[in-house]
Amino acid sequence: MDRRQFLKVFGIVGTSAIATVGTHGWFAKGLAATQHPKRLVVIFLRGGIDGLNVVVPYTETDYYEARPTLAIPQPGKEKGALDLDGNFGLHPALSSLIPLWKDKTLAFVHACGSTDETRSHFDAQKYMESGTPGNKKTVEGWMNRMLGILPGKTPVEAVSVGSTIPLILAGHESASNISLQGNSARKLPIDQDKIQSAFDQLYASNDPLSLAYQEGRAARDTLLKQLEAEMEEANNGAPLPKGFAGETRQLASLMVRDPSIQLAFMDVGGWDTHANQGSSQGQLANRLKSLGEGLVTLVDRLGEIYADTTILVVSEFGRTVEENGNRGTDHGHGNVMWILNGSLRGGQVYGQWPGLSESERYEGRDLAITTDFRSVVSTVLLNQFQVKPNQINQIFPGYKPTETLSLFA
Repeated sequence: MDRRQFLKVFGIVGTSAIATVGTHGWFAKGLAATQHPKRLVVIFLRGGIDGLNVVVPYTETDYYEARPTLAIPQPGKEKGALDLDGNFGLHPALSSLIPLWKDKTLAFVHACGSTDETRSHFDAQKYMESGTPGNKKTVEGWMNRMLGILPGKTPVEAVSVGSTIPLILAGHESASNISLQGNSARKLPIDQDKIQSAFDQLYASNDPLSLAYQEGRAARDTLLKQLEAEMEEANNGAPLPKGFAGETRQLASLMVRDPSIQLAFMDVGGWDTHANQGSSQGQLANRLKSLGEGLVTLVDRLGEIYADTTILVVSEFGRTVEENGNRGTDHGHGNVMWILNGSLRGGQVYGQWPGLSESERYEGRDLAITTDFRSVVSTVLLNQFQVKPNQINQIFPGYKPTETLSLFA
């Protein structure tokens, strides 16, 4: 019996010291360490972030026609996207990430995601965490299966957020969790107070027009409250980005001090932008700014071990190409996946871009998926964690990689 199995049989892994990292994540401290271990940090953006406004296809005329109020202006224009490669630009609220792009330790995979067609937050999150799109019967997560396959004889980590262990870490390998407190979503800035006040005063009487306005206003308030409630449900217990940098600072400091910490998971909510999403400024921009700052803090604090650390930023699906009547976007399909690694062949937008014309969209409305998210994860596991090709199917049952991305030298 090897040491890992010995520890598992006698329950030592399950009783390892647990340290909390604020409200975004936790890690179960391993009992032994190896020199220069590879690390994996997965950050899940719950709610379905709008990847088209994160990595902007600014050369696409269809993008601007579909989003008259939400599209990010082209590079060089006021509040425009930050040019990445002549075809794509980064949302200006993520300007803090540009040095990582220029250092070639940041890359994106566009038109990426889960191949299942669902637009349900809960199903899509389940499929991405289980690693088995379309199979609702899977009860363990791909990160948990990864724990049982990683080479070496020392226990490694787990990470969870919320009152229960997330599916991505559920399974036979030991894991723990910490309950969240005080993470209910803040009221969304979905209406301008000055404009509302002016109209309320203008139509404060009992004439038919005023009564019609008052009834319409009440109906709108009810609708927006319902949309806010849906966002809270879509967050699935994940806190909002505010304070994210503080959490990543703590986690990175712990990882630097303790080489046994190899796996970590964090999730962030607030990305279900059905109403008043905003363009270069607004609701989405504010949250992207906090997210970007948190990622930069994580990289900075990791220091030298960033060269051995892969950070994956994922979301369950993207948003519709066209904006809706509430100046937001609805549940879509394809999205963009973020990859950070000190040894990455970064400074590139990977993936086959399908285009945004109506005939090129998925079901005529969404960005199509040309890269399975499991292909990206598999590339990381094969290149960074010494996982063998025949073991990928154990981590992602029923999946066989059809392509290998050249993410690493």
